[in-house]
Amino acid sequence: MSYELTGKIKLIQDEQQFNSGFRKREAVVTVEDGKYSQDILLEFLQDKIELLNGFAPGQEVTVSFNIRGREYNGRYFNNLAAWKIVAAGAAASANASAPSASNSGWPAAQATTQSNDSAAFNNAMSNTLDDDEPPF
Repeated sequence: MSYELTGKIKLIQDEQQFNSGFRKREAVVTVEDGKYSQDILLEFLQDKIELLNGFAPGQEVTVSFNIRGREYNGRYFNNLAAWKIVAAGAAASANASAPSASNSGWPAAQATTQSNDSAAFNNAMSNTLDDDEPPF
């Protein structure tokens, strides 16, 4: 399942290399989400590490990623595995020039963002939180 987010790069970590040959590089992207901004940790794995070259903190980007989940010793973990990153302005112009699903003869794809789910969650949370409570 594919998702997409747009925000500002807060941090890009150095590459981590493990004895097994596995490599990863993490980046934090801050997403404005209503009253509270969200710092989202994304992992760029193996050959996707090079996608971060040329990007710097403070830059507005759009990141495409997959959600990965696993169980380890009775505990469950989630990771956001990024597979594409573009400057936010470049993403908007690329989408404008891309052929639409209705013109291509293919059925329309499912939405790749969670904006409706996020809005519903935020509305539910805003009804349960006092103004001076943090959102977690």
